[in-house]
Amino acid sequence: MSIQILTVDDSPSMRALLRAALTGEGYRVDEAEDGRSAMEWLASNRPALVITDINMPRLDGFGLIAEVRAQAQFNALPILVLTTESSPEKKARARAAGATGWIVKPFDPAKLAAAVRRVIH
Repeated sequence: MSIQILTVDDSPSMRALLRAALTGEGYRVDEAEDGRSAMEWLASNRPALVITDINMPRLDGFGLIAEVRAQAQFNALPILVLTTESSPEKKARARAAGATGWIVKPFDPAKLAAAVRRVIH
C-alpha cells in the first residue's frame, strides 16, 4: 500500500501541483481546502504526513498545527508547512506550534520530494 499524505491549501491549483509532484513519487495524496476540512478528514484517517499552507480561511495553518498536536494520536505525525511566507517570526511560530519543517512556495518538486522522504522514511 502506498504512503498517504494529506495536503491542505485553499488554492485548487496549489493542491493540483502538490498532487502531481507527490503522486509522481508514488505517494497517495488526499486534499483539504482549509484547516477545518483537514481536521474533519483526520477524524477518520491516519496519514504519514500533513503538508499545510498557513494563510487559509476557517482555520489557518497555525491553528491546524495546534489542533493536530493537541491530539495524542498525532504526536509523531510530521507536519510540513508550505507557504509563501518566509519571515523568521512565522517560521518560529510554526515551529512552536509543532511544525516539523518549512518549505517556501513556489516549491521545487525534487526538493519537496527530498523533504518528504526526510520526515517520513
